[in-house]
Amino acid sequence: MDATIPRGERLADRHSHLVRPQDMDWQKTRFPGCEAKTLLFDRRTGLMTALMRFAPGSVLPDHEHVGIEQSWVIEGALVDKEGPAEGIACKAGEFIWREAGSRHAAWCPDGALILAIFQVPNKFFEADGRVVDASGQDWDETWGHTAAQRARSI
Repeated sequence: MDATIPRGERLADRHSHLVRPQDMDWQKTRFPGCEAKTLLFDRRTGLMTALMRFAPGSVLPDHEHVGIEQSWVIEGALVDKEGPAEGIACKAGEFIWREAGSRHAAWCPDGALILAIFQVPNKFFEADGRVVDASGQDWDETWGHTAAQRARSI
């Protein structure tokens, strides 16, 4: 089950939305060793909050943060595997955020549990040259409108 923002924005403006992650199943992602529980997802803007669980040694491949990404590591460590911050490790109890436009690959040498917040879905760079979102859909077709909206609001 994914928690999504209600369709009627008036309802969202007036109500709190309680999510019980302990009652949710872990959902496999297309990245080996990575599972997620989506706590909040706005299909219009791409805003997402998720609990991410990584098996030891799992890698989140080359990707770019289109908006600010925030991560609080609850267990384990999240390490920059490639990119300008290569070798930086965010360990249990620590918080890291990344600016829009930052690009890297990340790995969890001993596994990890992370609360991650994304303003806009990441761009993943495939070996065949395609740029996709985490689900494998073409990023521009699915989320390009969010980048245009962000550019107009700056």
